[in-house]
Amino acid sequence: MKKQNISILLAIVSLLVLVFPAATAKPATEHPGSPGALYIMTNDPSGNSVLVYSRAADGTLTWTGTFATNGLGAAGLTGSNQGGLALSKDAKSLLVVNAGSNGISAFLVNHGGLTLTDRTGSGGTFPISVTIHENVVYVLNAGGKDSAGNIAGFYLNDDGKLSSIPGSIQPLSGNTAPAQISFNPTGSVLVVTEKSTSLIDIYAVDSEGVATGPTTHASSGNTPFGFAFDKKDQLIVSEAAGGPSGTSAVSSYGISNTGGLSPVSGSIPDTQLAACWLVVTGNSQYAYTANAHSGTISSYAIAANGEITLLQAVAANTGAGNLDLALTRNSGFLYQFINASHTIEGFSVHSDGSLTLIDTVTGVPAGADGLAAN
Repeated sequence: MKKQNISILLAIVSLLVLVFPAATAKPATEHPGSPGALYIMTNDPSGNSVLVYSRAADGTLTWTGTFATNGLGAAGLTGSNQGGLALSKDAKSLLVVNAGSNGISAFLVNHGGLTLTDRTGSGGTFPISVTIHENVVYVLNAGGKDSAGNIAGFYLNDDGKLSSIPGSIQPLSGNTAPAQISFNPTGSVLVVTEKSTSLIDIYAVDSEGVATGPTTHASSGNTPFGFAFDKKDQLIVSEAAGGPSGTSAVSSYGISNTGGLSPVSGSIPDTQLAACWLVVTGNSQYAYTANAHSGTISSYAIAANGEITLLQAVAANTGAGNLDLALTRNSGFLYQFINASHTIEGFSVHSDGSLTLIDTVTGVPAGADGLAAN
């Protein structure tokens, strides 16, 4: 009798499994899982600092501390650059530019916040953007009235100290109003965007971290600004004035280790104004660009071959003066600094590329710059 009851019970369970199958796992972009942190610098000309916000698993932010860079910010930096902060891939090191004192600062990331490990000269004038690949750091110096811009390289040692890479300082194409420097995913190439010349500079990087170049290429559209790479080393670039009648656009390119650049999708308009900051999700499916004069974020879909298509001209309304963007390490959340309202807005990134506002942090200093997240 007991065996019969057990058999009946097993049959019922099997039927329930067929009728109510196990729920399909939702994509990681909707469930980031573990908490993290968000970083932005005050860019204060009287003393630069980094604000640290802890990120809960649901994407909400809580201020946890302010950490001095021992350098100076600069009033002319905000809104002109992408990459004022750079977080290492393992999220253990944070690099920050000090535009007002011509230097960069290195921090060790820990559970309590940040520990300053070094501060050094940037190898030029008015550093605006910094990038890191493994233990190699490069900074983009915009130059000044009496000095041209350049790039300069440093080794980041195990103790968090920075040391100059001999032979790494290389010029830009001239006085160019540059916007960003970044390594490609393999660290074999550095890219710099030049706003005033509408050029994209490519530098080859050898096994010792020494950059040579640049090889210059005309941007598909006017005013190339922010950019990011997908997993296949394809380059996605925002164009502040790359669309018709001065509207914004985004382009994509194939890139070679020797400095070659070949257009894949040229100047795909987003119908908005001043697309400047741009990020790409970790799965390489979507790009988001911030339109500073429209107060919006636009989204693009990225195909496997690097072709891009406009997904949503207005994926989010943020208000005017929206600047830097940052994605968390698994692209579950997107954050943006809005200078006009002194806020940071957080969005949940869904599997279809859509965005949902989940948090707004107030009290961010006017003139803050750079954004990095993990």
